[in-house]
Amino acid sequence: MSIKHAILGVLSWKPTTGYDLKKFFENSAAMYWSGNNNQIYKALVQLLEEGLVTNEIQHQDKAPTKKIYSITGKGLNELKQWVLSASDAPEFRKTFLVQLSWADLLTEEELLAVLANYESEVKIQLLIHEENNRRGREYPSRSSREVLLWDMISENIISSYKNELNWIENLRQQLYKKGLFEE
Repeated sequence: MSIKHAILGVLSWKPTTGYDLKKFFENSAAMYWSGNNNQIYKALVQLLEEGLVTNEIQHQDKAPTKKIYSITGKGLNELKQWVLSASDAPEFRKTFLVQLSWADLLTEEELLAVLANYESEVKIQLLIHEENNRRGREYPSRSSREVLLWDMISENIISSYKNELNWIENLRQQLYKKGLFEE
């Protein structure tokens, strides 16, 4: 994911500060970027230099001054062109699958523990996303179509976690069924 395009997307929704951009990315499963504030501010400077965003200084009583960033017409056009461009194929690279590739080195108990730990992490992530969905995270809702798109993004993430849990259970069943584990 391009952090610059993700920033343009958020700014197309509403003007915001660099700090609020970081919070939005941290709280969004769809915006999986996990960089730091320096990367956000570096991208904002580049976007300013390219004329894709503007900023306004907002002075506040008894609070630090804020820089509020807004997207320009040129920025909206750049975002639209990026949305229209071909997307990458789905990525299925998971550290867990690499670990599992060499799990034959483990004892039955160790492998079961690895599966249980991974399953626990997947369940936690699923619960977090279901709870965030239930609470109604702050996402753009400028139109019915936009609401539907964000709802479907959330559904995609939740169904991926559910599918992963089903796959783990199937793996366990196959290990027992094929006599590779004792019951």
